[in-house]
Amino acid sequence: MIIDDSALVRQVLQEVLSTDPDIEVIGSASDPFRAAELLRERVPNVILLDIEMPKMDGITFLKKLMHQHPIPTIICSSLVQSDSPTTMAALEAGAVDIILKPSFGKREFFEESKIRICDAVKAASLARLRRSKSTAVLHPSPKLSADAVLRPARANTTLRTTEKVVAIGASTGGTEALREFLEAMPLDCPGVVIVQHMPELFTAAFANRLNQICKITVKEASTGDAVIRGQAIIARGNHHLLLRRSGAQYSVQVIEGALVNRHRPSVDVLFRSTAESAGPNAVGVIMTGMGDDGARGLKEMKDAGAKTIAQDEATSVVYGMPAEAVKRGGVDKIVPLDAIPTAVLRYCEQ
Repeated sequence: MIIDDSALVRQVLQEVLSTDPDIEVIGSASDPFRAAELLRERVPNVILLDIEMPKMDGITFLKKLMHQHPIPTIICSSLVQSDSPTTMAALEAGAVDIILKPSFGKREFFEESKIRICDAVKAASLARLRRSKSTAVLHPSPKLSADAVLRPARANTTLRTTEKVVAIGASTGGTEALREFLEAMPLDCPGVVIVQHMPELFTAAFANRLNQICKITVKEASTGDAVIRGQAIIARGNHHLLLRRSGAQYSVQVIEGALVNRHRPSVDVLFRSTAESAGPNAVGVIMTGMGDDGARGLKEMKDAGAKTIAQDEATSVVYGMPAEAVKRGGVDKIVPLDAIPTAVLRYCEQ
C-alpha cells in the first residue's frame, strides 16, 4: 500500500513497483485517514509511507500502526537536510527502511531508484514484525560484484601494525542494530567503519543522531578521515567506502562507482578493502539484511586472517545477509545482537 499526498508520486511509485512481477500494489491513499479505511478491507505485506502529509503526519500514523497492527513500513521521502531529526524519528517509531522518492533526472538514476525501491519492498516483506511464513521469490537479474570497483584483495605483508579495526555491514533492520551496537562501545574501542544501505543525505542524519546518543564519536565518511579509537565512520549514501592504510595508520576513501550487489555503498567493497588493508588486524561483522551483499567480502576477510561475526537469525529483522555469509563459510561466530559488542571487543584483545 502506498500512502502519499501527491497523486503524481503515488502514480510513479505504482508504475515502478508494477515492473516487478513479485510485487502487487493493493491500494493507495492520500492521507493516513484514508489509509486506515483501506486497511480495514485488506492488509498489505508492506506499506510505503510519506512523512509530511495533511490531516496527520506519517510519523504519528506510524506510531499508531506499530501499536495497533504492526506492518513492515518503509518511509519514502524526499531529500532531507543532514541535521533533520525527522529521519531518525521515523526509524525510532518502527520504520524498517528509508528510501528516496524516485529520481526524475538522468535515466540511470531513475533505473537505480527502481532497483532500490523494489528491493526495499521485498526485504521489508520478510521483516520479523509479523509471524509470516511467506517468502519473496527473487528473480535473477544481472548484478556486479566488488570486482567492478576494487580488484580482488591481496594481503599486504609489507606494512605492519597492531592497531585493530572493526568493519560492519548491515541493511534492512540495521539502523536499530547499529544503534544498539555503537551505544555499547566504550570510549577506547577500536576504530569502526560501517556500511549501512541507506540513501544519500539520510546517512548524515543517521550519523549525527548516533553521535548524540553514543559515548564514542560517530560521523559520516569523508575521504581522508582517520580511523581511530573511539570513533565510528559511516559510509555516505550513494558512495562506496574503502579502508586504506599508510604505515600504521588507517583512513577511509569515499568513491563513486557502479552498483555492487545492487547497492552503493556496498558491504562487499568495504570488506574487500578491509581484507587487503588490515588483514588479521580486522574484525568483520555482518548484520541483518536481505540479499548477499557482504557475504563474499566477509569470506575474503576471514581468508586474510580476520575474525568474523554474524548476527543470529533470532535477532535479525531479515536473516538474509548473515545466512549467506554463514553458507559461504565466512563466519567464525554466530551470536545474538546484544552479544556482538562483547564478541568484537574480545576478538580485538586477542
